[in-house]
Order: sequence, then structure tokens, then C-alpha cells
Amino acid sequence: MKKTYIMIAALSCGMMLTSCGPNTKTIKRMQALEEGVSSPTTVEELKTAIEKYQNRVEDIILADQQTGIWYKMLGSRYLDNEMYGKALDAFRMATEYYPANPNLYYYVAVCAGFMSKQALDYGATGSTAQKFNYLKLAESAYLRSLELDPRYARSLYGLGVLYVNELEEPEKAIPYLETLLTIEKRHTDGMFALRNAYYSTYDFDKALEISDRIIETTTSPEKKAQAEADKKTILEQAYAQ
Repeated sequence: MKKTYIMIAALSCGMMLTSCGPNTKTIKRMQALEEGVSSPTTVEELKTAIEKYQNRVEDIILADQQTGIWYKMLGSRYLDNEMYGKALDAFRMATEYYPANPNLYYYVAVCAGFMSKQALDYGATGSTAQKFNYLKLAESAYLRSLELDPRYARSLYGLGVLYVNELEEPEKAIPYLETLLTIEKRHTDGMFALRNAYYSTYDFDKALEISDRIIETTTSPEKKAQAEADKKTILEQAYAQ
């Protein structure tokens, strides 16, 4: 009896899988039954059907919007706790709900930058591919952020620093950092990054101009002292050329 019952149950499950699998017609019938809308023909029936399904769509959109917000909140919490891999995953999911939000791509870039530091060569293979991939992800995320908002200051600064300090392409950093300083004229960290970019591309005159600008702008004694020391180094290098 027990074997017979198992065989009957298995046959029943097989029939359900083959005959009741998800298909468009079945889904439409289920939705029609759920909403109480079958085959509207009159004007009033059509208006009622539209209203019911419209409300359903609005509910789904509202739920998706909230889900996107929760992913962003989750990513921010992970980021605060320096859990950069999980934060990166959460912000990536948030971009699926809000693909035109430059702020989310900024955070993707920040997390990818941190993950590049974690991408050590544990197998001692001599490969830096994983680190490079994270850096290129950061670059693409910053660029997407700026594509959506060309004046997004945090992404302008982040991309500039990435090019100067990590990817060693200082010439690419210059236009972004110059744009940043037209938006935030007292952004001293941006000035330091631009000064480094000019110095690395041997444009010593502009590097000196930025050093003077830092000295005139900053209220921080430490930053002023750093700018003055850097200016001395730039002058020595310029005279040596």
C-alpha cells in the first residue's frame, strides 16, 4: 500500500509539472479571476478592468521603488561597517531599480575602489588581474555617474584621484579635476589631486599655480604647510629640467 501511494503521488506531481506549468494563458486566467475581470466588452466593463489592473501596476511600482531604497540603505550600512564586498552587491542591486541615479554609481565606484585594495594575490601567482578589474569597475561606475550628471562633484573628484593614484593615468584626471574646481572653488583636496596630476605630466607651471591657490585658500595649517613643501619640491624639479 505504501509503495502504491508513493507511485500515485509521483504520477500526480508529474502531471502537475507537465500540464500546469507556467504559461501566458494560465497566468492571464489567474489574474482575471483574482481581479474579477474576465472578458470586458462594454465601455463600463473596460473602464473597470483598466482601473483594476492600473492599481495593480501602481502597487508593483511602489514595491519596486521601496525595494530599491532598501538596497541603497543596506549598502550604506555595509559601507559604514567597512563591509565593502557586501556593500558593492547591495548598491549594484539598487542600480537595477534606479538605473539613472548618479549617486548609486558613485557608491559602486567607491566600493570597487576599496575592494581593489582587498584583492591580494593569495595564490602568489603574480597576477594583479582581480585588482585591475575592480579598478576598471570603479572607473566605469564613475563615468556612468558623470554621464548622468556631468557636474556631480564627488564623482569628478573620485575619478580624478583614481586616475592619478591608482590607474597612473594623470593626463585623464586633469579635465575632471579642472571641472570640479569650477564647481567647488575651495575644494582643497581636489586642488591637491590636480596639482599631482600636473606634476606627474611635467606641467610644473600649472602645478605651482595650484600650490599657490591651495596656500591662499586653505585654513588648515597642515594643508598650507604641505602645499608650501610641495611647491619647493616642484621648483627644484623644474630647475633640474
